[in-house]
Amino acid sequence: MRPLAPEFQAYQWAPPNSEVARLAGIDPSQVLRFDQNTPPLPLPSSRPGTIAGTIARVSGYPGGGYIPLRTAIAEYAGVEMDNVVLGAGGDDLILLCARAYAGPGDVIALPPAPTYPLYKIAAQLVGAATDGAEPVLTFDCRPNNPTGSLDPLPAVRPLAVDEAYFEYCGETAVPLVESEEVIVLRTFSKLFALAGARIGYAIARRDIADELNARQSPAPVSSLAADLAIAALASAPDPAPVIEERERLASALRAFGLAPLESHTNFVYVPVDDAPGLYESLLRQGMVVRVSPEAIRVSVRDAADDDLLVEALARLLDRPSPVAAAGGRRARTLRATAETRIATRLALDGASRVRVYTGAGLYDHFLEQLAFHAGFDLLLEGVGDLETGDHHTAEDAALAFGSALDEALGDRRGIARYGDAVVPMDDALARAAVDLGGRAHTEIRLEHDPGLAEHMLQSIAQSARAAIHVEATGRDPHHVAEAAFKAVGRALRTAVHVEGTGVPSTKGLL
Repeated sequence: MRPLAPEFQAYQWAPPNSEVARLAGIDPSQVLRFDQNTPPLPLPSSRPGTIAGTIARVSGYPGGGYIPLRTAIAEYAGVEMDNVVLGAGGDDLILLCARAYAGPGDVIALPPAPTYPLYKIAAQLVGAATDGAEPVLTFDCRPNNPTGSLDPLPAVRPLAVDEAYFEYCGETAVPLVESEEVIVLRTFSKLFALAGARIGYAIARRDIADELNARQSPAPVSSLAADLAIAALASAPDPAPVIEERERLASALRAFGLAPLESHTNFVYVPVDDAPGLYESLLRQGMVVRVSPEAIRVSVRDAADDDLLVEALARLLDRPSPVAAAGGRRARTLRATAETRIATRLALDGASRVRVYTGAGLYDHFLEQLAFHAGFDLLLEGVGDLETGDHHTAEDAALAFGSALDEALGDRRGIARYGDAVVPMDDALARAAVDLGGRAHTEIRLEHDPGLAEHMLQSIAQSARAAIHVEATGRDPHHVAEAAFKAVGRALRTAVHVEGTGVPSTKGLL
């Protein structure tokens, strides 16, 4: 093999979840990754049904030219299909540009440090230098990773502009493509939450795109990734909630003395003293950030996850936390079936901070009522095949909640175990009793059921390994079921209460 430059360093990955979990003494499902700049959950379009037909044909090669995908990208980017070049993520396209323009003895110019390391890796792999006059290609990272800055475009050409995060800043170099030798590189890994699918695209003038395509591998993108990307483009997500959460996170960090830089991305760059030491301390708490000698880079996830990081940082730096402490006895689960994908985060010792969203409307509302009246913190989000009805989604949401409850209870040592409650509403009355002894059973009598309420309570009992007895009467099916869920929640509030350290059973075993 041709030797690489003596100073060459391959791309360095952070430790995998299994290693972080071992260091932190937790289950891998509880690891929080703030190092990847990707959303915490896939898009609703990324569910098994989206690629079911493609899997049935996966024994064949992708269709020549990827015309449906390139057409969808062209429409999204405001260009023509012939301007689009596909790659296995933005990294593949960075490497493609390097080998298309440069070879041994050439110079590739890099963005000012600190910046994404793959530009230098790409140059070294083709034998090019990164210092010197008259570069044959210049890379620009806009917005910059890891600082989040949005600097002016360099005037040099040819120019490859990495716009992995452009959706979060709203500025693009695409208008320069037709008249200048500018190549725009983008990815589906960030806003579109398809990092694991490895898919990206470049936009270039027709003649440049043809040259890049000639140098690309024959089928650079899998048919599964292509279909996921097409589905994602059909319902492109709004970056506004991420931007709003980014500013809230930055404000929380400033509240206890840190100074994150202004960001135009989905992460914040935070200068800190002893960044490597802080990184190691967070790692041992199951939280992974990206580290450099002078700073940590923190991906924006959502308020629940971000507050856990803020609280941990404040504790490690011995400063008062600006966010409410998270409840104990927590669980984080992901339930995925052919019909649904439900992600759940549950804290039993919470403050009734609840959000349930699966698209199942009324049944989301019932779960919210149960968790609120139980005093839990619950974030349950997911997607299901609502086009066939609510059944699978409501059932799997209930099963996911029950599984999280079972996990959060652990060995159930010290809990009250039993709980009961009566909930009167204007036109409904419900009585409930629960036993968290570890055996699933239900006795449910709803005078009126709007459809799936009884089945959801049965599903919760099944996956939580709980006995649930409910009787609800009234005139309106909605209110009868709502009262039943509220009563179960109030009963659970009592049953999960910690009273001691022993096993709440005369048998000595639950």
